[in-house]
Amino acid sequence: MKITEIQAALKDAGVDGWLFYDHHYRDPLGYRILGLADDLHVTRRWFYYVPVTGEPKKLVHRIETGRLDSLPGTKAEYSSWQELEAGIEALLVGQQTIAMQYSPRNAIMYVSMVDAGTVELLRGMGKEIVSSANLVSQFEAVLTDEQIATHYAAGEKVDRVLAAGWQEMGRRVREQGGTSEFAIVEFLQEGMRREGLVWEHGTNVSCGPNSADSHYHPSAEMSLGIKNGDFVLIDIWARLDQPNSCYYDITWTGVVGREPTAREQSIFETVRDARDATCALVSAEFSAGRPIAGWQGDDAARNVIRNAGFGERFTHRTGHNIGNTLHGSGAHLDNLETHDERLILPNTCFSVEPGLYFPGEFGVRAEVNMIARRGKAEVTGRIQRELVRV
Repeated sequence: MKITEIQAALKDAGVDGWLFYDHHYRDPLGYRILGLADDLHVTRRWFYYVPVTGEPKKLVHRIETGRLDSLPGTKAEYSSWQELEAGIEALLVGQQTIAMQYSPRNAIMYVSMVDAGTVELLRGMGKEIVSSANLVSQFEAVLTDEQIATHYAAGEKVDRVLAAGWQEMGRRVREQGGTSEFAIVEFLQEGMRREGLVWEHGTNVSCGPNSADSHYHPSAEMSLGIKNGDFVLIDIWARLDQPNSCYYDITWTGVVGREPTAREQSIFETVRDARDATCALVSAEFSAGRPIAGWQGDDAARNVIRNAGFGERFTHRTGHNIGNTLHGSGAHLDNLETHDERLILPNTCFSVEPGLYFPGEFGVRAEVNMIARRGKAEVTGRIQRELVRV
């Protein structure tokens, strides 16, 4: 844990301090940011306050007095609820504006870890509780140069595996008369294992109407066949099998043994253009040194799709933060499911993946990843410009 860096961030944010609080491991963000072990036996409430200047302070229960001993700062203890409330007041004496893992109206639920009762208690003490969302992004989503390098390395491997997957699909259809969603999943995953990659759940190969379900996953028990004439979507993600490596996550679509219909081509072009509009906006804002929030990236893609008359078919956010977990703790490109006001920070990674879905028919998603740097933001891997012909 780096107190100086946290205090510098608090100064930039214009708040008096950051109050971490947990009970029964409700706030994994706090554990990671503070560097606490995730296997602590926590059955009583603890509080840890980092002021913008000065020494941090701890408040722990007497039967779990050592839970925060790995952290710097003075320690106070409590047993009764009266002692707890008095201890919190002493912890925050002279402090007014306090950041916590809280989001007004639960707008950014990804960081909304503090229960309403605790917020009420603190407000009753005259404290102003503000969201730590951008602080969390700074300490959870910002990548090191080494992590960024692992993203590019994973991208090269995943791109190679995906290209081989399309080729193998075509070979099996031509030579064997067909294959299945799950069989191609197994082929792709075996390729990723050979490349030294690991992943969370997945991979997703969706044929025909299944591609209209944005979170469909085939299994050995539930898998459509793939044959000539089918429309196929592949969503594939992985990271290097090493600590703190960064994921790479892409989605491509294609047709098997034929040319796309005019409708398929039109839908694909709409999704592609929406994706490219977001990429262009983020790149332009970073080049100009202007701040950009997640909701703005979402609007850029959504406006293209709305103008094409398909607004109701775009049923999810435009993108998500990416880190050592597939869905990271930084800004998402979202003004649909949430109004994400978190800033897209330099040295963060995120997906851009608009999609259009037509239940019973097919769905198109065109996903790339971007890395934002100070003064620059770019797509990190291959970019699908046309539907794949298998």
